[in-house]
Amino acid sequence: MMKHFPASARHSVDLGWLRSAMSFSFGEYFDPDNSSFGVMRVLNDDTIAPGRGFGAHPHSEMEIVTIPLTGRLKHEDNLGNIEVTSAGEVQRMSAGTGIIHAEYNDSDTEEGTFLQLWFMPKERGLAPSYEMASYDEAKLQNALLPVVTPDGAGDTASINQDMTIYLGRLQPGRRIFFNQKTGRRAFVMVLEGNMNVNGIAMGPKDSIRAEFEPDFVLSAEESAFVMLIDLP
Repeated sequence: MMKHFPASARHSVDLGWLRSAMSFSFGEYFDPDNSSFGVMRVLNDDTIAPGRGFGAHPHSEMEIVTIPLTGRLKHEDNLGNIEVTSAGEVQRMSAGTGIIHAEYNDSDTEEGTFLQLWFMPKERGLAPSYEMASYDEAKLQNALLPVVTPDGAGDTASINQDMTIYLGRLQPGRRIFFNQKTGRRAFVMVLEGNMNVNGIAMGPKDSIRAEFEPDFVLSAEESAFVMLIDLP
């Protein structure tokens, strides 16, 4: 079973310094029929003005992943971590029993765009932690490259959940095949370009939520950038 969500279906917020398109209920936006997809709780597509960002605020019992699309995001937390993440990198924060952090656009002149993803943890009550990982963008070509995994294998960031985040870039006329294990969910979002997923035409920031779909065929007649998340 697959359900297509066009980019225009997302809830949008414009605060001047922040423009955000929300795939799920978040903050003042609440839709009881759109509060989560399995353990996936939040996907905010944020554009942050130069030098602006989110001041210090707390989180607990949530796995939070940030994927920069353009620009640089500066992270600071009460564990002493100070990092700047840009395209080609991902950051993972396990809020656990509690963490306080702040995030800002690290540029004084250019906007930055970042995907903020939240997932419910597999295990509660863990100590909070932070990790940044980089990936080889050449390995995205016509393939799905894991960038966040349960065990942090290879160059991936680890996460306290039975899930994997993949990124991939399709060249014109190429295909990517993905086999979904029995009883799993998948979330697919086109980040750039236009593509076809199992016969569904998708544009930029369109998404699909799929349950019990054994195989995926991703194809594109032009260059495209895609994210696929394998979920329990």
